[in-house]
Amino acid sequence: MIHSLSGGVLFENGLHLFAKVEILGVPYWYLAPFAVEVGDRVLAPLGKADRLMEGSVLKTELCTPQTAPFPMSRIKRLEKKV
Repeated sequence: MIHSLSGGVLFENGLHLFAKVEILGVPYWYLAPFAVEVGDRVLAPLGKADRLMEGSVLKTELCTPQTAPFPMSRIKRLEKKV
């Protein structure tokens, strides 16, 4: 945990791996609970029903919750590598 000079917490929970995954030609951001690299094939939940779809990892980023490319409260997690 890192504190600001004014006493507030700047960030906690460390770093998280995010993956931009292309599914049916459309890119989506996911939280990756395991190591993934560009080009990996993964299963990811899609839509309101969280139907598992196969996609390809386009990009990965290591971010704090504050710098995440998608809100942590709404991000879905990758299921597994294919």
